Amino acid sequence: MKKYIAKSISLAAIIGTASVMFSSCEDTLDADKYFDDRVTFESVFTDVNQTNQWLSQAYSYLRGHLREVTTKEHSGQGFHVFADDIFWGDRDNAYDANYSLKDAYYSFKQGDYDENYGDAYWSQAYNGIYQASVFIHNIYRQDKMDEETKTDMKGQARFVRAYYYWLLLRKYGPVPIMPDEGADYTLSYEALSYPRASYEEVAEYISSEMIQAAKELSSWSRVSGNTSTENIARPTKGAALATRALAYIFAASPLANGQHANGGDNHISSLATTNFVKQLVNKDGKQLLSSTYDEAKWARAAAACLDVINSPANYELYHATKNETDSKATGYPVTITPYQDGDFSEKAWPDGYADIDPFISYRDLFNGVVGLDNSEVIFGRGYSAYLDGDHSSLSAMASHAMPSSLNGWNCHGMTQKMVDAYYMNDGTDCPGRNSEWNGEDADPRPRTTGYSASRGDNVTTFVVESEYKSIIGNGVSMQYVYREPRFYACVGFNGAYWYDQNPNSSTKRPQIWYWRDGVDGVSNTSGYWQRSGVAFAKYLSPTDWRERKDAGDYSHIVQKWEPAIRYADILLLYAEALNELTSTYTVPSWDGSENYTINRNITEMKRGVRPVRIRAGVPDFPADVYADQGAFRKKIKRERMIEFVGEGKRYYDLRRWMDAAVEESTPIYGCNVNMPQARKDDFHKIVPIYSLPTIFNEKMYFWPISTTELKRNKNLIQNPGWKYYD
Repeated sequence: MKKYIAKSISLAAIIGTASVMFSSCEDTLDADKYFDDRVTFESVFTDVNQTNQWLSQAYSYLRGHLREVTTKEHSGQGFHVFADDIFWGDRDNAYDANYSLKDAYYSFKQGDYDENYGDAYWSQAYNGIYQASVFIHNIYRQDKMDEETKTDMKGQARFVRAYYYWLLLRKYGPVPIMPDEGADYTLSYEALSYPRASYEEVAEYISSEMIQAAKELSSWSRVSGNTSTENIARPTKGAALATRALAYIFAASPLANGQHANGGDNHISSLATTNFVKQLVNKDGKQLLSSTYDEAKWARAAAACLDVINSPANYELYHATKNETDSKATGYPVTITPYQDGDFSEKAWPDGYADIDPFISYRDLFNGVVGLDNSEVIFGRGYSAYLDGDHSSLSAMASHAMPSSLNGWNCHGMTQKMVDAYYMNDGTDCPGRNSEWNGEDADPRPRTTGYSASRGDNVTTFVVESEYKSIIGNGVSMQYVYREPRFYACVGFNGAYWYDQNPNSSTKRPQIWYWRDGVDGVSNTSGYWQRSGVAFAKYLSPTDWRERKDAGDYSHIVQKWEPAIRYADILLLYAEALNELTSTYTVPSWDGSENYTINRNITEMKRGVRPVRIRAGVPDFPADVYADQGAFRKKIKRERMIEFVGEGKRYYDLRRWMDAAVEESTPIYGCNVNMPQARKDDFHKIVPIYSLPTIFNEKMYFWPISTTELKRNKNLIQNPGWKYYD
């Protein structure tokens, strides 16, 4: 019998190095020790503690460079959370204080990073794949566990292995699929040189593995009330099927699915795109991206979403009940009555919003008040997987957005494009939307002028004594009034209320102003100021506060548990997939127990859209939008932009839709932050923000593979536009 040494290795290590990238956590298996002592898998997998530690190590690579949302900048590991919606505002210089090193975020937005920027993402993912493969093929040796436990643990390992492939596919496009049992490092370099599989092959591999994982995993949902790290990060049958749906959606989208036969508003068909597809071929001539459009892939993706929607997990969007008590000082004001649309406004949840608070429902899902142990989170990677020193990445996101006057870094902000994406409370566009840069569906009306004021003021355009008084204070631009609830949960506009529970603060709910002459405005001595005049406040809790402005002060920041896959994502993807169909398809369910009839069924499309709009507190799309494929496509893209802002999805959505060439090249706009309070009308005029440049070129559809990996694998080809070697 061949014996494999218990050694976790990256793809690069398999081919030519002995380097090992282990976490220093105490609960992980010290594989180097076992390698040095030449301990075989037989002994490792007959010890219960070591068996658990091996599985824990397979999960461990989800932290660090494979994070979804992070403010870490070294190695370029986390910037994908910043697309055309939010920005990192103190990273807008080409060089650091010593004028020697290029700033990582600036390089990312300018597209001038090189092939080795963020290269640890690839190697750590393959480390995890190998670690999980070893577990899958050796758990049978464990004779101190019952069969049900071993099967479930095998399913967990299979899930995380396929999940690593999903992360790789999303970022790099087609990647090599390693041998199922892992790679034997004793083989020759040539034998270990695996070529890239096609995009479709990787998607199908993820699908088949997730189906098998769903059969092996023991439950559909996590143990209710158990918010331990182990439980939160534990995959379920539903998580496996949801990841499968994501892979299928990406495989159906324009970047991987040829050119749309009918063109379409955002299905780009160009010589450049065609060349990109032609260039992505293996050394043997195998084409890795499809050049032929296949509508059936959308039906397959819709069916995969339906598997999750119809599952016994009974997923439901998180919602908070209507609040009748005014607790605005602690962040829970009386519920603002949503727009009376004659539909949602007349019904209780889940059919309407008459008895819920849309603002709190959305806000508390992300700010640490609600954990991942709720009916909306399908898979949560947990804050323990995002530790950056002594805090989570979402806690760091909150601290970066927090104003300077509250000891925050005052630098994570929101683009005007994102501000304009939010609807008015009645579901209409804000006046002037996208008009300054002539963006998609620009609204020709002038932007709203005037400011909120107290009753009795003869220039009042908005009375703050209305039910909006807990959200809108005096002096706020009317551009920010009467917007949808998600706007107030995420947008730190000029004059917005923030919360400060610092016992030394006299004002617990201050208004924050970004005028040039204000403490939170433009600074000539510090980089900490909002470039657009609008902060990104999605991850702020009313109880978050900081004693001092330094990297170590997180003791009063609530830990945020990050949901990697939410039910809202599956619902909107289901509607998106159905919209692309022109024919009817019969697709079997994941386990073959039934056949779905899949077509562009408006009732089913509403099944995906309406729950998200209800929880958001905005009316449904009108009938003519549902009837028009192009109009609905625009709406669903906008809905995803709003619903998932700052969750790391927008970057990848723009690429799979092939919209990045336009959207990521559109100049960043915002308020004219150089204006003082005395010129407040000029401050609120929308202008380009030249300190936040952004570009897109074709090579940025996929991330480059490092030259180190290319040198070690003679059959591995680079993504188009990037260099092979130094």
